[in-house]
Amino acid sequence: MRNRLKRWLFLLLGKDPEAVVVCLRSSDHALSDAMVAEIRRLEPGRRVFEAQAGESYWTLRARFRRYRIGLMPAVMPIPAAAWLLAPRKILAYNTRLERHHLRLSIASWLFVRGVPLDRIFLRPFSSATVRPTGHRMIEGRARNAKRKSIAVLTPYFPYPLSHGGAVRMFNLLRETAREFDVILYAFTEGPVTELDLVLEFCSRVYLVEKPRYREPRWSTLAPPEVGEYDSPEMVSIWSAREADIAQVEYTYLAPYGGDVLVEHDVTFDLYAQIRARRKTVGAWWDWWRWHRFEMRAVRKFRSVVVMSEKDSALLMWGGPPGPQPGPLAGLVGRVIENGVDLARFSPQPESAGRKVLFIGSFRHFPNIVAFRYLTEEILPLLPDVDLTVVAGPDAWLHWANHTGTLRPTTNVRTLEFVADVRPLYHETNVVVVPTLESAGTNVKVLEAMAMGRAVVSTSSGCAGLGGEHGVNIWIADTAAEFAAGIEKLLEDAPLRSQIASRGRGHVEKRFDWRSIGLKQRTLIRELTGNPMEIRPATRDDLPAIAAIQSASPEASQWTPESYLDHNCLVGVVNSRVAGFLVTRATAPDEREILNVAVDPSFRRLGIARILIETVLASARGAWFLELRESNTAADNLYKTLGFLSTGRRENYYHDPVEAAIVLKVFS
Repeated sequence: MRNRLKRWLFLLLGKDPEAVVVCLRSSDHALSDAMVAEIRRLEPGRRVFEAQAGESYWTLRARFRRYRIGLMPAVMPIPAAAWLLAPRKILAYNTRLERHHLRLSIASWLFVRGVPLDRIFLRPFSSATVRPTGHRMIEGRARNAKRKSIAVLTPYFPYPLSHGGAVRMFNLLRETAREFDVILYAFTEGPVTELDLVLEFCSRVYLVEKPRYREPRWSTLAPPEVGEYDSPEMVSIWSAREADIAQVEYTYLAPYGGDVLVEHDVTFDLYAQIRARRKTVGAWWDWWRWHRFEMRAVRKFRSVVVMSEKDSALLMWGGPPGPQPGPLAGLVGRVIENGVDLARFSPQPESAGRKVLFIGSFRHFPNIVAFRYLTEEILPLLPDVDLTVVAGPDAWLHWANHTGTLRPTTNVRTLEFVADVRPLYHETNVVVVPTLESAGTNVKVLEAMAMGRAVVSTSSGCAGLGGEHGVNIWIADTAAEFAAGIEKLLEDAPLRSQIASRGRGHVEKRFDWRSIGLKQRTLIRELTGNPMEIRPATRDDLPAIAAIQSASPEASQWTPESYLDHNCLVGVVNSRVAGFLVTRATAPDEREILNVAVDPSFRRLGIARILIETVLASARGAWFLELRESNTAADNLYKTLGFLSTGRRENYYHDPVEAAIVLKVFS
């Protein structure tokens, strides 16, 4: 009966009783098309009309006078005609294609002001805020009772290797696990399915869903990212951790506390660059609170790890408005650089062409700024360049969140997550890093150099890596200079090849994960209070060396006194010689490991590895050794250190007679 009366009433008023939808199109045709398509999908049973936002109220009124308007979707800013024609029916769309029914409310006012929906509704006491409870625990490799353990807290699961932070954490966790038991605590933003590779070197993994909550951008004294990782569940399990030391990755997780804070970048440095470019009150506010938070946070840790000497100096002196003594004074500070897997990222001959590659996950907003700089200012200056961009998982979601716009229309080949980027390096001629705002150091620069590709970068993009313009990298900061650098290298093949070759040599000397992993493990040994002293052997050590050799039938059985004629190192634990290693030089760039052995009571503690890594780091060049064919345990160790089999010597060993396998590695 009610519906009948309603129908008769509208017929008496001269209106169609069925409500219709009137979509007001803006001048942004792509956005308007997307809005109309979504409305047609959401309201399949209603008639949908389209009109132009620029039409006057009287024009719209005359056109839709006989219709009852049930909904009026419109792209902001909402035209006055819409407010007059259907003030309570407006469904506003922003440039992210988020929609909100406008009412007389604070939420509607914020939405009209351009605030994203999640920042409007995901508040501490909002019903839309989600603070997940419970966690997932997965057992990994077996614990070793003789080993010290380290708990590591990360803001995301470090696999797949879709951006630089994941690459660093994955490789250094793997390197750490060579000597210590690793327990990983990680936030997640969705289902984690690729666990196997991480479980190979972690004894246990705890996964906690990240809260769905956004701090008001302006209203908090701490940076908003800090509040967004405030999880009672993670606080609970992190507080109950059972490990000898605890390491926290990224500054915004510093409130969780621990022994080591890894500053993947000095974040206030990033915001200082943004402040210098934009010169707005908002940029100053972001810099000021990050500076305040970060300088206080690092004081709470026994050790702070940074990516470069530049970052160390920033924390030591406090940054602007310094110089003044910073918080690192009195701490065990370490520069543990980013690195690259030199075996995996190896040079391949390039093909002729004008192919350019940019890799940068849009998850990290400076990469979005770099993409816009490249496509809007640099690329128009270059003729006939074939550009490929790898933007990482959910690239256009991150794009919309940062820019407030939909995916741009370009002729650029844009890929999102790529499991293996090496084929893209193989096909390219020049790699570009057009970063305008950056902190820390860029793994993608190291990977490009390792792949034997010439790199054109801004000063910001290669900061802290020791690159030299025109020697192992091409550095340019203005759009014109950057475009000219790309053109120069594309046209000058000998110069391009020379820079690429020297770039590979540069990363080989300084950025191998194996040597960087040794720095990480050295720090952990110091903090766990059980450092192993490595020193040259003396005559007083010979009885201990003889006893270790006698208890190690798989080792070479030489006269211990002869070791003092060569380079002989001993590893000392609690004033006791736990192992020894002997080497000699055979040529200016060649050395040989003659013997290495560990006391049986100190085995499975990584002592042999530490001794070998120490000598490999002491001199660059080729290292050789012979190994009993039956000594599979040692063979496995040497393979993890990069040694490769290069030959075989029959009947090399006696008592018992056995063949020797010749191994070689370049350090």
